[in-house]
Amino acid sequence: MMTPEKKVKAEVVRILKVYGAYYFYPVAGGYGAAGIPDIVGCYNGRFFAVECKAGKGKTTALQDKNIAQIHGQAGYAIVVNETNTQDVAEMMKRIWEIDFGTKETKEIKETK
Repeated sequence: MMTPEKKVKAEVVRILKVYGAYYFYPVAGGYGAAGIPDIVGCYNGRFFAVECKAGKGKTTALQDKNIAQIHGQAGYAIVVNETNTQDVAEMMKRIWEIDFGTKETKEIKETK
């Protein structure tokens, strides 16, 4: 059975695949750093990160610090849950528009 957070991650990955983005799940613990967003990647030469939460899950102070550091380096970082996974598609569209403008924005195809 898929947990609510896994469902959010699965929807985020579905959207990233539609856009052809490079992404991965960083390893937490051990040699990995704590507080890194769940999914990080690159799209059209731009770094992005997505923190996935279930329900009303809140980010930790360390996650907030990492997201702020990403923003501070002109990267893209968002927090999503079941209600706003489409924000990932909006982020991909904004990244696309940086180089190609609004007229050629890739549109997400519903592939559910």
